[in-house]
Amino acid sequence: MRDGFLLVLSGPSGVGKGTVCEALMKHRKDIKYSISATTRKKRPLEKNGENYYFMSQEEFKESIENKEFLEYAQVHGNYYGTPKRFVTESVDSGDIVILEIDVQGALQVKENCPEAVYIFLLPPDLQELRNRIEKRSTEDEDTINLRMNNAQTELTFIDKYDYAVINDDVDKTVGKIESIIEAEKLKVTSIQGVEL
Repeated sequence: MRDGFLLVLSGPSGVGKGTVCEALMKHRKDIKYSISATTRKKRPLEKNGENYYFMSQEEFKESIENKEFLEYAQVHGNYYGTPKRFVTESVDSGDIVILEIDVQGALQVKENCPEAVYIFLLPPDLQELRNRIEKRSTEDEDTINLRMNNAQTELTFIDKYDYAVINDDVDKTVGKIESIIEAEKLKVTSIQGVEL
């Protein structure tokens, strides 16, 4: 049986990736959340080492040079990256590791880890996506417009993913992702070598 694997969840900014991941973690104890590193400023209530590893531009660039990231990207003027060591060790020990990353990062991971499971989280529609971003009250109008333009571009990459899930209701979305996890554990390729 396939125990450990990498589960990549991505989609446009504001689609609810964080909310879905939190709910999924409450439902399942067999998932480890991979905390990304970033150079963006910490938002109110965010904690270093819990929401992100907050780094300076210099620290991040040094980690890139040392090949310490599974993937990294520059998005909205900031760097984001996934520390490689945690992911590799967790998957090797049989855990499911969930990466909540942007589309650019997911495509990098796919180059290095084609065997991972890729889920694209969609909003019900683009107006709802805009409403969610505005409701956060963390970005000005120019940043919101930039995020919306980026979302339209990101949607063109949906065919690079294994699954697409519309996030119109968090509980339903989590249920669909749990079904994907169970299906992946039962794939024929995952049970090769199992003695019967």
